[in-house]
Amino acid sequence: MKRNIVIAVVTAAALIGGGTATALAVSGDDDGAAPVAQTESRVGDDDGRDDDGHDDERGRADAGDQDDDRDDRNRTTSSGDVTAADAIAAALKHTPGTAVSAELDDAVWEVDVLGKGDTWHSVRIDPGTGKVLGSSEDDEDDTAEARAALKGASVTAEEAAKAAAAKGTVVSVDLDDDDDRGWETETRTSGGNERDWRVDLSNGKVTADQKDDSDDD
Repeated sequence: MKRNIVIAVVTAAALIGGGTATALAVSGDDDGAAPVAQTESRVGDDDGRDDDGHDDERGRADAGDQDDDRDDRNRTTSSGDVTAADAIAAALKHTPGTAVSAELDDAVWEVDVLGKGDTWHSVRIDPGTGKVLGSSEDDEDDTAEARAALKGASVTAEEAAKAAAAKGTVVSVDLDDDDDRGWETETRTSGGNERDWRVDLSNGKVTADQKDDSDDD
């Protein structure tokens, strides 16, 4: 007996990354028997796997890279958080003595400390964390001049740096042991302009460096 198959409904559902097609067929005999429904399902090529899983992993990796980039930018932004006064204090805590100069050189604070006798110490400070990166001893020939200039002084290098900070970001502090005597400081503004100042050894008064003004002329 022949059978007639009539395709009644074919439904295809497309899913993200794959899909399932379902066909509904109705079959019946020539003698009028009740139709019987038959279904067939086909699974897409992805076998049920979520292709987006790889995209999600890549997305998380990219987000992690962006976080690392932000951390790097934050570290770069905060690299100048340690002031000249902070660097001097950290150097003296590591190497007791008298700080004679501090300079931000090649993104590292270098603080010269006069110790006992004629021993000089150069202490390197991280400008972002304030940690001591290392130190070395030097034999300088101007020890007598430095001690003579500091005799009777009431303003330390750290205090001079704090006083000059009112004029801008202090990038160097140095003892002038010549006839003028005092702390020579250099400041830098947010616009990059540099200016030299003198800090009195006895009262901490900050004045424009006359030698700097004459050089500008």
